[in-house]
Amino acid sequence: MSTHSDVSRELHQDDEIGHEQKYVSMLYDRLDGMRDQAARRLTEELRTTGGTQQARSQRDSAVQMYADQVEQYSAVETGLCFGRLDGDDDSCRYVGRIGIFDTSGDYDPLLIDWRAPAARAFYLATAANPQGVRRRRHLRTRERKVTGLNDEVLDIAAASPTAHEEVTGEASLLAALNAGRTGRMRDIVETIQAEQDRIIRADLPGVMVVQGGPGTGKTAVALHRAAYLLYTHRQQLSTRGVLLVGPNATFLRYISQVLPALAETGVLLRTQADLFPGVHAVRTEPAATAALKGRLVLAEVLANAVRDRQWVPEEPLEIELPQREILTLDPETVRQARDRVRRTERPHNLARAMFDIEIVHALAEQVAERIGADPLGGENLLSEADRAEIRRELRDEPEIRSALDELWPVLTPQRLLADLYASPERIAAAAPMLTDAERAALHREPGGWTPADVPLLDEAAELLGEDERAAAARRERIRALEREYAEGVLEIWRGSRSIDVEDEADGGEILGVTDLIDADRLSERQEEADRLTTAQRAAADRTWAFGHVIVDEAQELSPMAWRLLMRRCPSRSMTIVGDVAQTGALAGTPSWQEALAPYVADRWRLEELTVSYRTPAEIMAVAAEVLAEIDPALRPPRSVRASGVPPWDRSVAADRLVAELVEAAAREAAGLADGRLGVIVPAGRVTELSAAVVAALPEAAVGEQPELANRVVVLTTEQAKGLEFDSVLVVDPDRIVAESPRGHSDLYVALTRATQRLGVLRTP
Repeated sequence: MSTHSDVSRELHQDDEIGHEQKYVSMLYDRLDGMRDQAARRLTEELRTTGGTQQARSQRDSAVQMYADQVEQYSAVETGLCFGRLDGDDDSCRYVGRIGIFDTSGDYDPLLIDWRAPAARAFYLATAANPQGVRRRRHLRTRERKVTGLNDEVLDIAAASPTAHEEVTGEASLLAALNAGRTGRMRDIVETIQAEQDRIIRADLPGVMVVQGGPGTGKTAVALHRAAYLLYTHRQQLSTRGVLLVGPNATFLRYISQVLPALAETGVLLRTQADLFPGVHAVRTEPAATAALKGRLVLAEVLANAVRDRQWVPEEPLEIELPQREILTLDPETVRQARDRVRRTERPHNLARAMFDIEIVHALAEQVAERIGADPLGGENLLSEADRAEIRRELRDEPEIRSALDELWPVLTPQRLLADLYASPERIAAAAPMLTDAERAALHREPGGWTPADVPLLDEAAELLGEDERAAAARRERIRALEREYAEGVLEIWRGSRSIDVEDEADGGEILGVTDLIDADRLSERQEEADRLTTAQRAAADRTWAFGHVIVDEAQELSPMAWRLLMRRCPSRSMTIVGDVAQTGALAGTPSWQEALAPYVADRWRLEELTVSYRTPAEIMAVAAEVLAEIDPALRPPRSVRASGVPPWDRSVAADRLVAELVEAAAREAAGLADGRLGVIVPAGRVTELSAAVVAALPEAAVGEQPELANRVVVLTTEQAKGLEFDSVLVVDPDRIVAESPRGHSDLYVALTRATQRLGVLRTP
């Protein structure tokens, strides 16, 4: 039965919600106005034609700027304003996803961007250290409507003795943690905690390692740090860009909406498989082979493979010209030319021109001796000009060009690596330091690339240098991206509610953007001014140097992958995020010191996340037992909450496992009014077990699907890295452990994907 005081509190909160609704509605009106203004200006720029090259370039810059604004203002609409700070001085500040200012007066802030220094107290103020804040208010919204609020009075005398000292905005945080998963990662901009905020706002320079156990928010911190750095150091990073590397394509799809929701669309998201332009590596290979390719010795193997292609024949090489004249290249002449060129230490392809000069000069001397010999035995009758003419003629002879291609071929990284893998003889010549079994593991027929090949392709590109064909391929990729960008601008317009403007000169006719310009014309304009976004230009250019690189699940990187990433960031401005206890790859990182020492020595700093927000205490207790198997010295993170639902662990007969799995999956799925179920299975049984689950639950998805919106997803531990589900079923854990020398790390990952419930099915 409600008391009078309960009713009064409810009425008071209703009044407060109504007050906040008015203010939030005003902010949305301002946002709509800002978007409409950007849309109209974009239309005006698209309609403008002619003018000088400089004027066209300026218009192209404006087109990109206004298109970016339309996209940004659309992306931040959900949860535009989420907080309010009331100061001791009776000041009032609203905090949200972007900054909005009153342009009618003194440009006073109506909404403070969460990344601005003035908003930091929203995340750090506590009763013990209120930072001038009297009250912090969290606003709950759905679309544009305020649905509720939570107030924290930062008065140490009024602080609750049961509150978590490390948690701010506890009610809002727990509401977010207990909400059902949607198949997409949510941002945590409304509930950033103090230890996370410290890392997000850390200084830009240098290498920072963020070590954190399951559920500590490592990925969220990495994404919010990217948004913060672009906001705080925009001038510096807008030209060089930020690269974020994730463990797999499923993970990138899972996080893809976070940065746009934080008002940032310029971060390049990639997996290792996509870090070499023009290559999408999807071929699979044994884990042992991938581990071999990840070892640093492969850099030496590739250097030997390049040298092996600088061929010296064992016998004299005869070259027959069209005039039936035969020129002979003896091995010693070729060897001397090769050695002289090698001493320049130029990359293979770039040194080819010097090799050509050496060989053509030697052949020209043969011709000169024949046609310029003095019958009386005196000096050669040909002048230096005559000899130069002979060299020019020989250089253009197809037969000589063919011989030069055989002796010192111009190679792409793809050709070098494919030829190496296809030939046991080439492998033996390049890899004498490997065992017979290791050399046999490298041998394969052509047919696509694996993720472990990507760092090797990048290494090969460094050894070879870029010839004109590679440059032409890069230009073609850029042209394709230019058209994609142009079509993206038009798509933004088609989806905008303000895409039409009145053309007064045509008697009030309403024109849409596609009446004014098409993708081909916009693409041409982009090509004229090279107006690709920073992320697009970086994606097409292997040699691009990023202003900052963020790596998530970094413990999975091999030594060769670290070499690739360090080339992408010569400034060594990096945020490395991971947990060495969760290392699953055989060539993965055993320690941060071992991974980073070759590049930055001890000039890196460690930050640790110690509180698990995702994983309930009951589940963390189960995972802690597995963690002790990995390393007894490791300690799991402290869970900030308990779910009240103990995990279950059931042993069933081997011939009953499939039936029990189907029954358990159906029961768990039926119990999820909202949210997602993850079924994590051994890689060796994924085909069998997923077929049974899909047959019983047609809504289930398997593996790396285009979306994770399915209520039930069956996947391996590797595919589950970085993801989270409301409920998780781990199937046959003993086999998960047995499948890999790092099996306990894999099981630790599997057990810590759940936010609410965990079940384990095992066989005796």
